[in-house]
Amino acid sequence: MTEPYPLTFEPILKQKVWGGRRLARYGKALEPGAKYGESWELADLASTSISGGGGGAAVSVICNGPLAGRTIGDAIALWGESLLGKSGMAGARAFGGQTGAGRPIFPLLLKFLDACEHLSVQVHPSAAYAAAHPGAHLKTESWYVIEAEPGSLPSGEPVAPTIFQGLKPGVTAESFEAHICDATVAIDLANEPAIPGNCHTLPSGTVHALGAGVLVAEVQTPSDTTFRVYDWVREYERSERELHIKQALACIDFADAGPTPAVDALGGGRAAATGFYTMDVVLGGSEFEPGRAVAVMVLAGRGSIEGGTAGVPVGAGTTVLVPAGCGARLVGDGLTSIAVGLG
Repeated sequence: MTEPYPLTFEPILKQKVWGGRRLARYGKALEPGAKYGESWELADLASTSISGGGGGAAVSVICNGPLAGRTIGDAIALWGESLLGKSGMAGARAFGGQTGAGRPIFPLLLKFLDACEHLSVQVHPSAAYAAAHPGAHLKTESWYVIEAEPGSLPSGEPVAPTIFQGLKPGVTAESFEAHICDATVAIDLANEPAIPGNCHTLPSGTVHALGAGVLVAEVQTPSDTTFRVYDWVREYERSERELHIKQALACIDFADAGPTPAVDALGGGRAAATGFYTMDVVLGGSEFEPGRAVAVMVLAGRGSIEGGTAGVPVGAGTTVLVPAGCGARLVGDGLTSIAVGLG
């Protein structure tokens, strides 16, 4: 049987009305003239929502080594805990059961997002809502800010790169719903400047939106359930899309809806810690010890990940899954990466 080795994957690129062209800086092959908002780096979803992933399945295909052409699901079936580790495999079984996949699935979804315009204001299901609605799935996520550039609205009004997360003090369900209906919901949103090196973690049930000009690495639980409450139709002259006001209101805890403080991890160190994953900013020379699976998202520099039987070349935009059974070392000059630990 093939022994576990570091895996790379074909990116799943998503064109979005709010997207741009910056993903090309991270090695993504973009069609001329098209706007790309997302590169799904590591995904294992049997289905996605029309408003989120575009419908259909999104399952990453391995592009290196003996398993090239096989899926991440095939690797999980072949290696199990040797790939994901004990805690990662437990999560794989749990999320596989929750999503109805019929098998263990990779327990995270990793992306790069390029927001040329504001993303919709949205909420993901709270624990209570998900428990009461079998088709809705929890989605805790973290954004590590890579780039933040000023932009402008079609009117010419300047737009500062911003993270919208949580609600301002005193916002109630009644006032929030009223402001959704009269298109003034932005006044209720807590917001702060997007600063490269900062990491923002958004538990399920948090009102949020990624602001224009911001490019992030996103780590999240494997869910595509999103309730949209505002889509900046007037500001960006967009076509109207379906809103999910009733569902969103049912997910927000208005007594505890404020923002979670950002973590500054520009120089390295722990950027996020949840019950599902950890995120650490690491540099060249970092070691990944056997026992826990780590997904490495390279943000800058060039080098390789040495582990298993061969090294894997990496550069900005490369994502590598280091199996729990082999461990690895990040080698190269000028490397900055996010190491995502499972469980």
